[in-house]
Amino acid sequence: MKKLEIIYCPIGVPTFDLEAAQNQFDASVKLIHSIEPNAIVPDEMLLSINLLKSFIEDKNPDLVIIQNITFAHAAYVTEIFKRLDSTFLLWTLREPKIDGGRLRLNSLTGAFSAGNAFKQMYDDHLFYMYGAPTETAIKERLTKVIKSAHVKHDLKDTNLLMIGHTPTGFGFGRALDSEMANYFGVNLMAIESRELTEMAQKLKEEETIKESKLAHSKMDNLKQTLTKNRVDFVKLYKVYKDYIEENNIKAIASRCWPDFFTNYGTPVCGVLGMLNDERIAAACEADAYGALSMHIGHELTKQPSFLGDPVSIDETENTITFWHCGTGACSLARNNKAITGVHPNRKIGPTMEFGFKPSEKATIFRVGRKPDGTFRFFLLKGEILDKPKQFLGTSMVVQVKPEVTPLVTELVNEGWEPHFAVLYDDVVEELEILAEMLNIEICKY
Repeated sequence: MKKLEIIYCPIGVPTFDLEAAQNQFDASVKLIHSIEPNAIVPDEMLLSINLLKSFIEDKNPDLVIIQNITFAHAAYVTEIFKRLDSTFLLWTLREPKIDGGRLRLNSLTGAFSAGNAFKQMYDDHLFYMYGAPTETAIKERLTKVIKSAHVKHDLKDTNLLMIGHTPTGFGFGRALDSEMANYFGVNLMAIESRELTEMAQKLKEEETIKESKLAHSKMDNLKQTLTKNRVDFVKLYKVYKDYIEENNIKAIASRCWPDFFTNYGTPVCGVLGMLNDERIAAACEADAYGALSMHIGHELTKQPSFLGDPVSIDETENTITFWHCGTGACSLARNNKAITGVHPNRKIGPTMEFGFKPSEKATIFRVGRKPDGTFRFFLLKGEILDKPKQFLGTSMVVQVKPEVTPLVTELVNEGWEPHFAVLYDDVVEELEILAEMLNIEICKY
């Protein structure tokens, strides 16, 4: 797959203050390359349509940064819009001086011309920012747009594996390969859970020494798990990990109950927790869109995330507790103690047993599928509190800003799925940008 291609088009005319424009050009190139070293920039400002056409003629960009280095009439951007099928970020420069003298750049008028032309030619979203390349807000906005462009681009090279089917009554997690490809560019793969458990049963214990050492180094008290379950867990972990590596899998949605208890005899929870710790998004109950939500979160935060059920609210603290049987990433454990235990219902181990470490910045996120088959992004900022385990399994207490009881009432009435990804950072703006790039509805609370 080709690498993400970003190009910078500084357009203008030579009748304005070229010294001021050159200063802005040099500073803009420096900023862009500090964020994306491989971005393609011209050797000079594009102060004629011929220079512009020459620069873009062999390009196939994923993101085009169009900057009015000075005023440029609509013929400039028309050439860009008709020749390039891309995402466009329009950048207006602030006037460098307002002193009663000459209008040095007139970039803003050029932006209106560009915006008008875009609207006439596209029924799509035009990204926009206003300010000088030395401003912190411009650097932050440009960084977020580029980060989101990377995620959109990388989704086209993402294999998401369905391991088995969703249990009865959990249809909200089922996905169609055509929908995954059409909306997100993701390649949906599938394998029966039985195939992987049969592979695990055939493994010899001596073939899993490396995986056993790794699991014991991360999972506290794993040695106290019954020997058969501990050995079978490590075998299953190796089979999952090998299959993921061999097939370039980035995310999995795995069946868990009842098969892994009744047929295999050992839960998959610990396996999913270990994979999440390695930033392989691993959702249980075969929730494909939960796995996708986690994967997007991993890509934006560069940290593991947690997929949990909303199981409790506390009106006095304005919190929601998210819980699941025991699939949390070891590195997210509170006090760095990824305790190992047994499943709360089946009493078989190993599963993860801990509360999550705190974070002042967090994002609750879900790729939701609507009844008409289209998609929406659930976005809510929060703070992960320093709370011990609330229930058997893994649990996370998240404080939110909206009043929690009306919020939960609204979410239930609006039909949101019962699994949410909690991400360890505030990436709401990046997710909004990604949603706009994918033409997906934004539901921000």
